[in-house]
Amino acid sequence: MFVDETIIFVRAGRGGDGMVHFHREKFVPHGGPDGGDGGRGGDVILEARRTLNTLAAFRYRARYEAENGGRGGPNNMTGKSVRPLIIPVPMGTMVFDEQTGELLGDLTRDGQQLVVARGGRGGRGNQHFATPSNQAPKMAERGEPGEERNLRLELKLIADVGIVGMPNAGKSSLLAAVTNADPKIADYPFTTLEPNLGVAELDINTTIVLADIPGLIEGAHRGVGLGDTFLRHIQRTRVLIHLLDGTSEDPLADFSQINTELALYDEKLAEKPQIVAVNKMDLPEVAERWPEIKKMLEERGYQAMPISALARTGTKELLWKVAELLQTAPEPTLPRSAELPVYRMGEDPRSFTIERIPEGWRVHSPALERAAEMTYWEYDAPVRRFQKLIETLGVDKALREAGVQEGDSVFIGDYELEWQD
Repeated sequence: MFVDETIIFVRAGRGGDGMVHFHREKFVPHGGPDGGDGGRGGDVILEARRTLNTLAAFRYRARYEAENGGRGGPNNMTGKSVRPLIIPVPMGTMVFDEQTGELLGDLTRDGQQLVVARGGRGGRGNQHFATPSNQAPKMAERGEPGEERNLRLELKLIADVGIVGMPNAGKSSLLAAVTNADPKIADYPFTTLEPNLGVAELDINTTIVLADIPGLIEGAHRGVGLGDTFLRHIQRTRVLIHLLDGTSEDPLADFSQINTELALYDEKLAEKPQIVAVNKMDLPEVAERWPEIKKMLEERGYQAMPISALARTGTKELLWKVAELLQTAPEPTLPRSAELPVYRMGEDPRSFTIERIPEGWRVHSPALERAAEMTYWEYDAPVRRFQKLIETLGVDKALREAGVQEGDSVFIGDYELEWQD
């Protein structure tokens, strides 16, 4: 099944915890702190693969979590930093933040990567907190939590050539005639319910990737019929084969209607180079109408070519003409630079808000929530350090102004603290 839009959840790995440890060795009575640092958690990376052409795999798995970093050890041993989790996606995948709708990246090249969730850094061991006045610190950090978010993936097929036309114009038949693709073909409208890709090999040095776009009807840009669900796939193509049904009552009206829908969806589509192919020339009545159709198209400034997808006549000449156009056709304009190696949350980590809840007070703060996750609550020194951070950010002052009382519960992330003056 062809799937071109899906939502997935990604979570990067948490950093490993730093260790509180003191050197133990015979004849070394004061070995000092030697707790090692934690390893870095794994990133989550999307990587474009040429071999994929659908997002169907995400129908069966929609949650991806990278591994956590290793815990620090004694003797200043650093925990293991884990490899990133690489998720393969088709070329042409656009990545959006599901919550904000922001475009994070556009993966258009084979092997291109986008870091969508950064792994947490490892916590520091107590070796880092030794000072001349505190040579035996019972102080370390837990690993930093990894980033997590919901992503919306949207696929725009990448093909050299898009085949467009009215339903039953013969687009699937043409694709089957010139490539190894096996699209569904039948004698009724909307046989093609999903785009099909195929590769045509003209000679040893010339290949063309073609996409058969499901039939468009009037109002497609507003979602009528199969609608704009598939119009976006045409945006990636460089040349269009506009296929006309030679048995249509008015092929020129069909031609104008399709071009109008393309322009209404995206005015740049109307500017793409087009080759008009009149199909079903194997039928005598179509062959008889051909000179008239050709003349009218040429008067509009379009080159027309007669073909029969069923009899496979004229198709080779059509492809060579397409190959000639591809030599000068511009590359499709991308909506945003694809050079986006890392996406980080744009919220100011020092900002915070305070909310009154039935159980007490809740503080919303990226910095404090992350610091709470990294605090060893069983040791006094890390707790004092966390209290200092609350004062530095101005949260304690804001709570007092909001009316916090002795003994009230203050929630920060997953942690519940008791307020004491």
